[in-house]
Amino acid sequence: MKQSVIFIIFLIFVTDICDTVSQLLLKSSINSLDFHVNTIKNVIRLVMQLIKIPRVLVGIVFSAVSLLMWLFILTKVDLNFAFSIDSMRYILIALASVLVLKEKISIIRWLGIFAVICGITLVAIG
Repeated sequence: MKQSVIFIIFLIFVTDICDTVSQLLLKSSINSLDFHVNTIKNVIRLVMQLIKIPRVLVGIVFSAVSLLMWLFILTKVDLNFAFSIDSMRYILIALASVLVLKEKISIIRWLGIFAVICGITLVAIG
């Protein structure tokens, strides 16, 4: 594999890490609130509560970094290649959900994640 392709795959992996961290921060932030979104007023109140939580702001920063890196990546490779490799995000999110958020993942979902790994491997070597 060319060194430039390996570098792009590395950058895609970094964007996936940034997105995973962002999602963990956002999920843990929303879980920390007790709210009921049944009116526009409650939605506004929820947003106001969320923007006061430092983890939300850090999560937004991680998302922004990921977006900027993604835009750079798209200048270097075809979208179909980048998007296929970007599927690593599903694996990272699943692992982080189990390890950090203590969520349960069924065997069927793990089999699906394994299928994603196989697909990523085929795309990367193809």
